Amino acid sequence: MQSIAANVCIFTMNTIKPHTTLKDIANKLGISASTVSRALNNNPAIKHETVELVKKTAASLEYFPDGVARSLKNKSTKTIGVIVPEIRHDFFSSAVDGIEDRAYQEGYTIIVSKSNENYDREVLNARSMVSNRVAGIIASVAHSTTNGDHFMAIRKRGIPVVLFDRVLEGLGVSQVIVDDFVGAYNSTKHLIDMGFTKIAHLGGPDNLKISVERLNGYKEALRESNIEIRDEYILQGELDEEHGALGVKKLLKLKSRPDAIFAVNDPVAVGAHKEIRFQGYQIPNDIGITGFSNNPITEMIEPQLTTVDQHGYKMGQAAAEILLREISSDQSVITPETRIVQTELIIRDSSIRQKVGGK
Repeated sequence: MQSIAANVCIFTMNTIKPHTTLKDIANKLGISASTVSRALNNNPAIKHETVELVKKTAASLEYFPDGVARSLKNKSTKTIGVIVPEIRHDFFSSAVDGIEDRAYQEGYTIIVSKSNENYDREVLNARSMVSNRVAGIIASVAHSTTNGDHFMAIRKRGIPVVLFDRVLEGLGVSQVIVDDFVGAYNSTKHLIDMGFTKIAHLGGPDNLKISVERLNGYKEALRESNIEIRDEYILQGELDEEHGALGVKKLLKLKSRPDAIFAVNDPVAVGAHKEIRFQGYQIPNDIGITGFSNNPITEMIEPQLTTVDQHGYKMGQAAAEILLREISSDQSVITPETRIVQTELIIRDSSIRQKVGGK
């Protein structure tokens, strides 16, 4: 058995092809390694014919640039780090798609990590990316993140940071957000226009700006229509289905149960949607409901969920555009930019109820 294992090891080692180097290409063409390097980097001093010949030879020899060596020389790579709370949420996967597509256009690749809504893991991810010499970082913070010192430390090293969707105030970094206030206002106003008058809100963690802005938009719509804002109708929790279901259980125990719910995001709305039906209530005749994000699942459940599209792909593209501009900037001080992406209310059956008495 020992000899067989040894033979397997020898076979494996012998079949690994050694890395092609600049010197290998130079020897093949009878030119210097420095000329090869300049040709591969499109140096204008090298003739076009030579550049093409070098690139063709490099491809035939399966040459890959040494990213580590290049990063040591340039102090960064052509890589962008992306940190998101989770990947399964369609909004974040769409945003990552937008980031990757825009980065690819400029010759950058991305590495993605998720915090799993955990602050310590987010800090570890950020530090790891700096160790890998990323050119910049795009992040959406975990719901437990209240301190942005890890992003400030990165920024002080001269590495650009752009936050999107879930952002922290006062960091002095660029950010891409949607108008959460308007999106929440429009969603709540729609419920009012449909004849609902006892509208509850299942909100998110109060440390997140998106939670605060969506709560404020909800309240403003009620005020404008002279509808009482009832504290027992406002429940704040996490951003997942479980807390949507828990919120509904609490609301249904109230002496005067709500006739509609505006949820802070689609996962919470879906959890609430399932629990409402499980408890034997009809949507929207007994309880109307709206979400926020426009996840694909909102069209798969019955009745389909009214929601607010926050255009994750566009947000990702915008974040990448800003970061790439900051990476290429030759200015020692960069003025942070805030870009706002407009939301769109997507009306579906979960909120369309015939008004009583035709009113």
